[in-house]
Amino acid sequence: MPIRYDAGEVITAMVTPMNAKREIDYNKVESLAQYLINHGSDALLVCGTTGESPTLTHEEEVELISTVKRAAANKAKIIAGAGSNSTETAVMTAKLAQKEEVDAILSVVPYYNKPSQRGMIEHFSAVAEAVDLPIILYNIPSRTGVTMQPSTVAYLAGKYDNIVALKQSCPDIDMVSEMRMICPEDFIIYSGDDSLTLPMMAVGAHGVISVASHLFGSEIKSMIRNFKTGEPVAARNMHTKLFPVFRKLFMAPNPVPVKAALAHKNLIEEYVRRPLVELSDDEKIILFSAIDGFHAD
Repeated sequence: MPIRYDAGEVITAMVTPMNAKREIDYNKVESLAQYLINHGSDALLVCGTTGESPTLTHEEEVELISTVKRAAANKAKIIAGAGSNSTETAVMTAKLAQKEEVDAILSVVPYYNKPSQRGMIEHFSAVAEAVDLPIILYNIPSRTGVTMQPSTVAYLAGKYDNIVALKQSCPDIDMVSEMRMICPEDFIIYSGDDSLTLPMMAVGAHGVISVASHLFGSEIKSMIRNFKTGEPVAARNMHTKLFPVFRKLFMAPNPVPVKAALAHKNLIEEYVRRPLVELSDDEKIILFSAIDGFHAD
């Protein structure tokens, strides 16, 4: 059965480059987008958590989407983070993303106010009914304080044709197995954690919405392709080589480490907006050792 919507196997949750004044550097946004597309990214997620969405204004979000779309030049799909803990705001942001003609939106489980499963259904139903865009649900209990259950995902995926996928950032492989059993066959599950990509694929995930693909997009793409084409040992070997990097990129709150790593590669500057702070020199030594120590062969 063909799937409803496929944004690809490697979606990069793109950082938002900033200068020393912590203003967005749109020239670096454009060059980074082009770099990612040339190094394994099938799609770019803009204005997500990795893009420091809690600190972005709506005006900045529009400009970021426009800049990344221009840089992509139709060579990759553009997905916009369009979630909120207020249903009214989530609907407004989804409509804004649709007006900017993105390819899809990512909509997170409402955070902080900890809705029930019924509350989540009403929230995502409002978003799905407000736009025609494909919607990727985002389940990340570590940030939202509440878990969207497989039955809730299955209900939404079955009721709305434009709820097409899930980003699952939760280290519970049984949940992925259950969702694969009860969700429509054409519904896509993405790993939301780089280190869980291969384990989740073993029980039915399609790919990853990745942070590490900023640095190792082609290698992650190779790992996924090897798994899907019957080369599980090659896939496992790449996973094992990348695993130290996967873990070190979350040694501090995301996107602090990946921004430091990209600065180490002279692709952007490391600056993040408060309340996040840049890595210490000691932390950088640990991170850069893992990155520089990676060898694909």
